[in-house]
Amino acid sequence: MATRIMNRNDIMQVIEMGPTIQAVENVYTMKSRGEAVAWPTVFHVFEEGQRDMDIRSGYLPGEHIFGHKTIGFFAGNTEKGLPNLMATINVFDEFTGAPVGILEGAYITGVRTGAAGAIGAKYLARPDSETLFILGAGNQAAYQIAATIVCFPNLKKVYIADLLFPENAERFAAGIRQRLADELGIDASGVSFEATNAPEVIVPESDIVITVTPSRQPVIQKEWVRPGMHFSTVGSDMEGKEELDPEIFAGARVFVDDMAHCIEAGEVEIPVKKGIIAEEEIHEIGDLILGNCAGRTSDEDITIYDPAGMALLDIAAAKVALDLAEKKDLGTVVEL
Repeated sequence: MATRIMNRNDIMQVIEMGPTIQAVENVYTMKSRGEAVAWPTVFHVFEEGQRDMDIRSGYLPGEHIFGHKTIGFFAGNTEKGLPNLMATINVFDEFTGAPVGILEGAYITGVRTGAAGAIGAKYLARPDSETLFILGAGNQAAYQIAATIVCFPNLKKVYIADLLFPENAERFAAGIRQRLADELGIDASGVSFEATNAPEVIVPESDIVITVTPSRQPVIQKEWVRPGMHFSTVGSDMEGKEELDPEIFAGARVFVDDMAHCIEAGEVEIPVKKGIIAEEEIHEIGDLILGNCAGRTSDEDITIYDPAGMALLDIAAAKVALDLAEKKDLGTVVEL
């Protein structure tokens, strides 16, 4: 059985944002058609607050693959010269069960998460959007920017804020153009990048707002919001996380990647619990892509997309990397 093993460097040489965006969209539509299966997550704590892991798995009949991502947090890894988050993605052939690939998982997860946030903007933001505000200057912010530029080639201005450590936003803004070119082959020469520590000023000027923080209390306030804005809330992926003032959801058009998961652990969790929005008012993004429900109905609509994340996206993005690696003869092929 020939299996392709890909480390982070291999993946960085082949992964492209455009095909990854398409793969993520395909997963969303397969899910809405009932053609994708996510299996229950396995979670185990080795030592509270220090070492834990979970296994997220699923099946994509349309791609004829199944697989899993095993991801763990190990606080002591820094002292050992290792990343605290360790992730591996395994992809298997549906018909034979043979392992198709074993891949380092963190980078793929970063790229597919960027794709997910931008897909929300692609289908819900105004098509003439030119200004993007990113709340959070961590590693994920780069992928969100990359994917948004791919979806909005006329984007002109990107603001980045890190309210806890403003210097991080300054460094990020100074280096992001070169990083996009070097790492993802994206030409951002027509886009200006600027750090800000005044979201109350910049948010009202922005067309698209993407949040990528671990916040557990609202950062973006209702009074900052103007008609026509779009929000993708990428950071809220666990119960209790919250980046938007729940009142922003009142009257907004709201979409999620997975209804059950987002109501349990996404940005919509708290607005639903508070009765600000009812589950019946929320739609899955796959249904929107398929044309089964309406998205933005006017330039005045406030739209919100809550992608709490699905392991199926990791498996699909890994398949993209494996296919591109085969064409370029990258990675290491071994017989198991």
